[in-house]
Amino acid sequence: MKRLATLWIACLLALIVKAQDTYTVLVSCDGFRWDMPILYDAPTMDQLAKEGIQSDMQPSYPASTFPNHYAIATGLYPDHNGIVNNSFWDPDLQLTFATGDPITGKDSRFFLGEPIWLTAERQGVKSATIYWVGSDLKDDSRHASYWYDYGKRPLISYEERVQKALEFLQLPEPERPHFIMVYFDEPDHTEHTYGPYSEETRKAVKMADDAVGQLWAGLKKLPIADKINLIVVADHGMALEDPSRVINPHDYLQSEWYERMLIGIPTSIFTKPEYRETVYNTLKDLPHLSVWKKEDIPAHLHYGTSKRLGDIIVAPDLGWEFRDTDRGGLGAHGYDPTDVDMHAIFRAVGPAFKQGYIARQFENVDIYNLLCHLMGIEPAPNDGKFERIKIILK
Repeated sequence: MKRLATLWIACLLALIVKAQDTYTVLVSCDGFRWDMPILYDAPTMDQLAKEGIQSDMQPSYPASTFPNHYAIATGLYPDHNGIVNNSFWDPDLQLTFATGDPITGKDSRFFLGEPIWLTAERQGVKSATIYWVGSDLKDDSRHASYWYDYGKRPLISYEERVQKALEFLQLPEPERPHFIMVYFDEPDHTEHTYGPYSEETRKAVKMADDAVGQLWAGLKKLPIADKINLIVVADHGMALEDPSRVINPHDYLQSEWYERMLIGIPTSIFTKPEYRETVYNTLKDLPHLSVWKKEDIPAHLHYGTSKRLGDIIVAPDLGWEFRDTDRGGLGAHGYDPTDVDMHAIFRAVGPAFKQGYIARQFENVDIYNLLCHLMGIEPAPNDGKFERIKIILK
């Protein structure tokens, strides 16, 4: 019995050593909807699908950039990872978080859970992050071994990001990261202005696809090429927005009814207690809106327990907005993640993955456990399910 136990431990250690001898590169192309390779020319995504895995991935709610990049990083739904929207109010901190704010956007108190680069570093896997959400906070204890500050301008170009990732993998072994995360902001940036169906978006899709193609080509030339797993994801999809499909909250709500309203998709309203029913009843029957009391948010959204959410949540239908200013642009996201327009691209290729395999849909919180498996490390507590995604592995 003792000998069997010894053999089992030896085999387990061998598997861990083998996993940590591999390399994992995770790339995000912001707003790259699952069907962009069908709509537009994306030869890199097509080739990755032929040589590896393709799927469409369901984002977390709300289907927006900061909540979902951090959901991928932590395996936690936004309701649990702290980043409940791109902008929100924290009643304990008495602060409004905003993605572009140089103070709150870098404040580690807003970011809950353990991101994958910290899980890896804590267990001896050196990591690098190039502009991933939550990777450049002011708290030095929250950084990977190598990281880039998104607030430092000018940003390095796509080509430079690719080159830097390749340089990391050519460092001497003691300095070399075995896990790298790279972020590209297209096609999201262009889609917001011109919508998902435009010539400008076609060019932005090609720009992102070319960047991934350059990275992949470079990875295949490295001496360690046969040990590298490349995963390409997006944080969300994109819906076409009609500027006429706007409901102005101030047409219906009186300012004395609420303490604070964080307008977005969804909108979070902190009502005055005596006016909660008034706000709810005023909005609940309006067309093109879903209006919930916080405790009644549909279970499939995994949303509603955070203190950072108001007691009334207002979610517009796909393509509609609930706002009081003219945001401009023809593309929007943040909607129900089960809507196919919100689904994100997923590609994976490398020694760990099946070849030419079309995988069933899974949730983006599952990525965290997949990364832990690839690196042979123990995951922190999370909302993902490895069972949903392990089918893509050899």
